[in-house]
Parts: sequence; structure tokens; C-alpha cells
Amino acid sequence: MDHPRSEPLLPAPRGPLSLAVENHLRGDGPLPAERDVAAAPVYGDDLQLALYLCYELHYRGFAGVSPDLEWDPALLRTRAALEERFLGALRADARRHDSVEDALAGLLVEPVDGTGVSHFLRDKGELWQLREYAALRSLYHLKEADPHAWVLPRLRGRAKAAMAAVEFDEYGGGRADRVHAHLFAELMTDLGLDTTYGRYLDAARAEVLVTVNLMSLFGLHRALRGALVGHFATVEITSSPGSRRLAEAMRRTGAGPAAEHFYDEHVEADAVHEQVVRHDVIGGLLEDEPHLERDIAFGVDATVFTEDLLGDRLLADWRAGRSCLRTPLPQDVTHTS
Repeated sequence: MDHPRSEPLLPAPRGPLSLAVENHLRGDGPLPAERDVAAAPVYGDDLQLALYLCYELHYRGFAGVSPDLEWDPALLRTRAALEERFLGALRADARRHDSVEDALAGLLVEPVDGTGVSHFLRDKGELWQLREYAALRSLYHLKEADPHAWVLPRLRGRAKAAMAAVEFDEYGGGRADRVHAHLFAELMTDLGLDTTYGRYLDAARAEVLVTVNLMSLFGLHRALRGALVGHFATVEITSSPGSRRLAEAMRRTGAGPAAEHFYDEHVEADAVHEQVVRHDVIGGLLEDEPHLERDIAFGVDATVFTEDLLGDRLLADWRAGRSCLRTPLPQDVTHTS
């Protein structure tokens, strides 16, 4: 089953920033003051949801919200203030490498005794934890590849051709039934989850919003095109081994054939994509614009940092035997395998 095309509902606000943004989207009330943006925890629920709301206008929008608000000057000023906080924090908090080679070096070697989320799910994960993981990742995977498509008009030559080739695969190679977002919706169906776009936004904690907002931040700014390429490279390099572990977790728990297939597909496809991205997308971009090397490295470092934030939160909750969602999923849902 594919995810519906209808616009998602606005989520519940999580504080004064997201409340003010939602009120503005509904045509009622002022946007948040700069002092409120400055005072909010940068990786917290309220600021990250407010930023997510601004970004989502560039994707599907929200039910009952005018599409004209995508380019509303007042809302764009608010988004810029939120982005300034977010980007400033990332530059301060993420480990910084000066070269792409150094930034990628740690990602190219698989740890012997890995302790990340995919290792946990492969070795110890229960079906309820896999369902939670899929619900959270649906905020990205139901629009998989869309944030990275923003970079295409900002590249040229070899980098552009290679990036377009990888994106073509992500979009199913011309076949609707192979679009990766569609494959993820089928995974969700196997797990007894609702495939409606944005359905689990209310359930997602701030750390999830951080990972999705990061790629929108990079994608919507031409000045950050190098960082978006760094983000994309990190995703493709880490996807194949991580997907192999997640496919094993799906098989071990009997999650279902579509759940297994989604990750099996990424094991093979992303192993090829990794080479294309490293040698042709990054290589081509550095040939054309060598001054972007530190930006690409920053994109790698920021991606690792934000994924670690999320991973630490998930593992802390699951190891304590508690849900990682703000609103736990019903446990009496039967998956379809």
C-alpha cells in the first residue's frame, strides 16, 4: 500500500515557538519574537518542531494551510532566525574535519564490535522496537531522496550527472513500484503501521526532528550545497552495512517480506551508490569548486553528530525497556507477515 497523497494534519504544538508558527499558518496570531527564538533550547522539541513546520511547507504542506505561505516574508524571517540558531549550534557542537578524506575515514571502516542502533536491533531488538524505529524513520523515508534533490540545480558536469543517477535509483528507476518511499510504505504495512505521510510526527521526539531538519537546512540553501553533498555521502556510505543489519533484524523477528525487502534493496543499491557519490559526486564537485571541501566535511560531521544524538536517545530508552516515542504505539496491532 502506498502512502496517501493528502496533506498531513498540523501536529500539536510543543511550546511557544511552534504554537506561534502554527497560529500564523492558520492565519491567527503573531510569529514568535526573536528573544523567544534565542532563549529556546536549540535541539529541543519546541524549536525543532517550529523549524520542521517551516520546512514542510516546501514538501507536502499541511491540511488547511495555504500553499502561498511557503514564501511568506514574515515566516521566512522566522525560519531564518531558527536556522541561525540551529546552524550555529551544529558548527559549534559537531566534530570538525578540514578535509573530506579525514571526515569520511571513520565511516569507511566497519567496527568489529559495533554498538549502534542497527547493531542493537539486529542482536536484541524486539518487534515493538522495530515498529517504533520504522515509525520514527517514516518522517524521512516517506519522502526519501526529496531533500537531496534540491542540490541538483546547484551542481554541474560530473557531479550533477552522478547525483542525478543516484537519485534516479532512489526514485525507482522510472518504476513507481520501486520508488524507495513506496517500498518503505510497504515495510510499514508489514509492521502494522499507518502509512499516511506525517502520521507519526506527533510521536517523534526532538532528536528525530533534528535529523530531518538537518537535510532540509542543507538542501534549501545554495550556500550549503557542499554540506548537503557531505550529508548524502554519509547516508550512502553507512546505509549498506546498516541496512544489512536491519534486514537481519526484520528476518529474525518475522517482520514480513516487504520489511525485509526494503533493507535488502538498500544493501545492494547503496553499496554501488557509495562509490558513485565518493568518486563522482564529491570528486566532481571538488574539481569544480575546491573551496567547498570544508563545507562537504562539515556536512559529514554534522550528520554523524545528529545521528549520534538520535541513536543515544533510542538506545537509552530501549535498554531501559521503555518506548522511545512521545506517544507509544498500540501494542495489540498484528503485523501482516
